[in-house]
Amino acid sequence: MNSLNTVLQYLQLGFTHVIPYGFDHILFILSIFFLNSKLKSVVIQCSIFTLAHSISLGIAAYGVVIPNSNFIEPLIAVSILFTSLENIIHSKVNPYRLLILFVFGLIHGLGFATALKEIGIPKKQFITSLLSFNIGVEIGQIVVILLAYFLISKRYFNKPWYKDRLVYPISSLIGCIALYWTIERIFK
Repeated sequence: MNSLNTVLQYLQLGFTHVIPYGFDHILFILSIFFLNSKLKSVVIQCSIFTLAHSISLGIAAYGVVIPNSNFIEPLIAVSILFTSLENIIHSKVNPYRLLILFVFGLIHGLGFATALKEIGIPKKQFITSLLSFNIGVEIGQIVVILLAYFLISKRYFNKPWYKDRLVYPISSLIGCIALYWTIERIFK
């Protein structure tokens, strides 16, 4: 397989890991989005998350750490639950949230590594494949953010009912789904 084919294949795999197959990842990104729907804030938060999941994905994909999906998958669900609850409890992004998103990014990266291990990475093009997969994931995240921004936030963010009618109900629904996943993944 040549380098261009590898890049395109792993870009696609990364993107499809978010859209359409990464419903849990989409809900996590939306939970990040809804605490403060201003693009600059969301981009900073997602960049911290991305940096962390890139680190742990690389370490796990290289075999330094062997993630246990029975442990990682419930933690991913807990991270979604936590961020959705934070949207209900807090009215602004606190500095500690960036640290929490970094830790959650490390956990999500281990989840990505499990999925990537099932697919396989060609040893001769390890770095190319890993970077392409990560960039594909990023493109998927950016699409989710931009869709949420243009469909919801741009229109309604300044409305007095924005939090009561959109943020709280959507975050509550995300939290309920994440709680269900947490229980389901612990007892599977």
